[in-house]
Amino acid sequence: MSIGNILIVEDDADIREGVRILLESEDYCIREAENGRQGLELLDDTIDLVILDIMMPGISGLRTCEEIRKKSNVPVLFLTAKAQESDKLIGLMAGGDDYLPKPFSYAELLGRVKALVRRYNVYQGKAGTDQEEKDAWLELRGVRIHRTYNEVFVDGKAKEMSDIEYRILLLMMGHPGRIFSAQNLYESVWEEPYFYSCSSTVMVHIRKLRVKIEADPKNPRYIKTVWGKGYKFDAGNEQA
Repeated sequence: MSIGNILIVEDDADIREGVRILLESEDYCIREAENGRQGLELLDDTIDLVILDIMMPGISGLRTCEEIRKKSNVPVLFLTAKAQESDKLIGLMAGGDDYLPKPFSYAELLGRVKALVRRYNVYQGKAGTDQEEKDAWLELRGVRIHRTYNEVFVDGKAKEMSDIEYRILLLMMGHPGRIFSAQNLYESVWEEPYFYSCSSTVMVHIRKLRVKIEADPKNPRYIKTVWGKGYKFDAGNEQA
């Protein structure tokens, strides 16, 4: 029985086959695409994770991810030969959730896959008819977020969130006024050990989250930076 549906978009047939064999041995159902355009054609709402190569002929992985984000919040794990921090940030800004440089170990790949699929299934499932009770929602200062499913409204308008963005917002709204360091956020949301370089990953996602929920992301009302300490969801009144 399949434990998740994964779309692999990779132009290198050997890498694609190796990843497919590994994941099928773990009971994942795999779809394969050799380029971004084909990957977009195969993507539908049954997919739980997209493993996406950045460097591909034709439509690049970055552009493919941007197109995916126009219609889906499915997690995207980038695979790339580039390992510089700037390349990682570009991938995250394009809408990726995680990043794995080549060459990678199968153990590391499998760990990332399991974490992303698990989080997506827990936090992005569809609510049943009994899930609209008041206690299923958290609301502060016009921001309304479902405690279990990825549903967010700001002043009554629905906002599309990636899995990571949703989890950051839910965590911070669940503890309004509390200051979260980059390490707090990373270890709580990504569920992985924190390293110094991870601070830029957190920063990128905070920036993207602000763009989605703030009227003026450069002068945020909700997600405030506490210099030298971290970030907090401002629980003050409208004049705060």
